[in-house]
Parts: sequence; C-alpha cells; structure tokens
Amino acid sequence: MVPRSHQEDATLILNNLLKEYDKNLRPDIGGGATVIDVGIYVNSIGPVSSMDMEYQIDIIFAQTWVDTRLRFNSSTMPTLNLNSNMVGLIWLPDTIFRNSKNADSHWITTPNQLLRIRNNGTILYTLRMTINAECQLQLHNFPMDEHSCPLVFSSYGYPRDEILYKWAHNSVATSDQKYWRLYQFDFMGLRNSTDVLTTTAGDYVLMTVYFDLSRRMGYFTIQTYIPCILTVVLSWVSFWIKSDATPARTALGITTVLTMTTLSTVARNSLPRVSYVTAMDLFVTVCFLFVVAAMIEYAMLNYCSHSARRPPAKPQRMAYSSFNLPHAPRPTMPVGDSLFWHDYEDNCLHECLDGKDCASFFCCYDECRGGGWKEGRVHVDIRELDAYARVFFPTSFLLFNIVYWVSYLYL
Repeated sequence: MVPRSHQEDATLILNNLLKEYDKNLRPDIGGGATVIDVGIYVNSIGPVSSMDMEYQIDIIFAQTWVDTRLRFNSSTMPTLNLNSNMVGLIWLPDTIFRNSKNADSHWITTPNQLLRIRNNGTILYTLRMTINAECQLQLHNFPMDEHSCPLVFSSYGYPRDEILYKWAHNSVATSDQKYWRLYQFDFMGLRNSTDVLTTTAGDYVLMTVYFDLSRRMGYFTIQTYIPCILTVVLSWVSFWIKSDATPARTALGITTVLTMTTLSTVARNSLPRVSYVTAMDLFVTVCFLFVVAAMIEYAMLNYCSHSARRPPAKPQRMAYSSFNLPHAPRPTMPVGDSLFWHDYEDNCLHECLDGKDCASFFCCYDECRGGGWKEGRVHVDIRELDAYARVFFPTSFLLFNIVYWVSYLYL
C-alpha cells in the first residue's frame, strides 16, 4: 500500500507540470535541436516473404529525450512511472518508419506503452509494435541467397536542425532466437547506421537497422533439387533399352520431359516474377535440357537406324555405281586412325569417285578411306550412339553439378 503522502505528492507534481504545459511545442523550441536517443529491442523477426518482398518484425521501440518543462523537485519520488493515459498529454517525437507497409501497436490488455519522467526532465517513452517492412530481396543466388533487411525511421516533420536522433548505448538488442519465425532463414546478425536524407522540405536524420539473413536450402533441396536430379538420372535409363523398343523409350522420354516441366513450374511458384535468372532457374533449365537431349538422342538413333535399313538406291544411281565399281562389296566398319566409321549407303558415292576426298561427315566407300577427309575430323558411328551417351551424359551432368555448387556456395 503506497503511503498517502506519496500519492498526494505525485498528484501535486503532475498537476504543476501540466498546468502551463503546451504539448504542441517541442522542447527548447527556438533554441538548439532536441536530441533523441533511440533503442530497439527485437522480440521476433519473421516470417520473411519472398513473394511480397517484405518481412515482419515485433519490436519494443524506446526513445529518450530531455524536456526541461517537466523538471520537478521531489526527495521522495525521483522518477514518475506513468501509464498510457499520460502519453497524450505531453509532447512526443513524430517518428515514422519509412519502409513500413503497415504497423500495429499492441493494445491488449492495455496499450503497450511506457512513460517515465525523471526529476531532471528526462523522458523515456517505449512502445511495442509489429511492423511489416519492405525488404528488396536480390534473388540472383536463390535459394543460396543472403540479404540485409532494413528498418528505417526518422522524424516526419522536424528536420535535423530541430530534432537529432542518436543511437543509445547498446541500442539494439534481441530476444532468444528460438522463438523467431524465420522458417527459411538463419539470423546472421545486425548493424545500425545513421544517414542524412535530403528532401525539398529539409534535411532529415535517417536511422537504419540492418538485419542480416541467410536462406536455408533444406526445403528447396527436398522439393526441387533432388527431384530434378533423379528425373535426369531416370532419363538415362533409355540408353540401356534396346533401340528397337520404340514404345518403351518414347514413353520414358515423354514422361521425364513432362515431369521436368512440372518441377520447373512448381519451383517458380516460390518466387516473385522477377525478370532475371536465379540459381534455381539455371539448375532446373539445365536439367530440362539434359532430359530433352536424352529424348533427342533416341530420335537420332531411330532415324539413322531406319535409314540404314531403307531399300536400295534408285536404278540410275545403281547403274552409275555398277559402271565404276562393278563388284564393290558393301563396306564394313573397320577400325582405322579415325574414331568411328559408318556404312552410310550411297549418299556420298558420287563425291568419292576418281580419288576425290569425301566431303561428307561420314565416309561411305573405300575410295574415301585414304583421302584427306580423316584430317581434323571426328567420325561417329550412329549405331553406337547409346554407348557414347552412357558415358557422355553422366560425365557432363556430374561436371555441371561440380561447377554449379562450387560457384554458388564458395565463390
């Protein structure tokens, strides 16, 4: 029970302080600037929305300044602890959060405000609020990106020659982070700065707190990266299926292409419609190209195999061939200095006569085998395309993954 004399003393002090007090005028008006020490206690951060480019933060915002009009003499009560009803009776700084989309003060069960007046006129005013603030995320490295989300505040109407903001000692503190709602991010630390904003209305002191965040990859690894890798690996199964099993290889190719299309669409749903390519876009696109390339490989193999089994050439060409090469047998596939040879029917017969070099990519007849066509050329046996693909596709995909992960994680 507070002694009666203390209650009377507090009531008398407040009545005297407010008797001729004008809350519309700032302290020391006409003199120097009012210095306001600010501090922030962070209750929680999150969630961070990549789609809306914003984050939510719950803070207790503290401001301290000196108002000489509120000095009082009391030996029994050096500090007056007052409730929110007193807040509207004195002058308060017109502080605004410049990058906030919306902000709410907490009013349950009573307004979450604190006001303390010391006998030397020092005022401490704190307010708890939840702010949705803008954070322009740069998603080039998504989902291996890091961001510095700012919280910017200043005076709305008083330029710096009337109000000066300063960071108090230990100005920014945080609560236990295990209660924060940073589902996809890790909190890396914070820093604060002071700047001057120049406008047509004057120069304003701009205070900023940066919250450094690093994205966690777990969700995207499970939902996107692993399914994409498995889909690409699944597309390689067709290289071990016989080339004449057209329904099986075609169905497998179409299925993997459609699966990659779905995965790419789902991956983009986690992002705003930015115009640049993100790290995930690059990975999904390359995986899609690998799947499409596996299907194109079978299309080439099927087409060339069909060409090798087509009926004999036209009579006039056969007659021309018989005249020059009366009993030339069908060429086999020898192993020479070149990589591979291929029996390609009579497509380049007319270019190989009279000792001329074969101009085609594939060599067809013996006259071509000793010419200059071998120099500086790579010759592929289409019939062995599956064997080459079994080595080329896994090797190239492995090299891509090494370059990709090293570049984005360590460089």
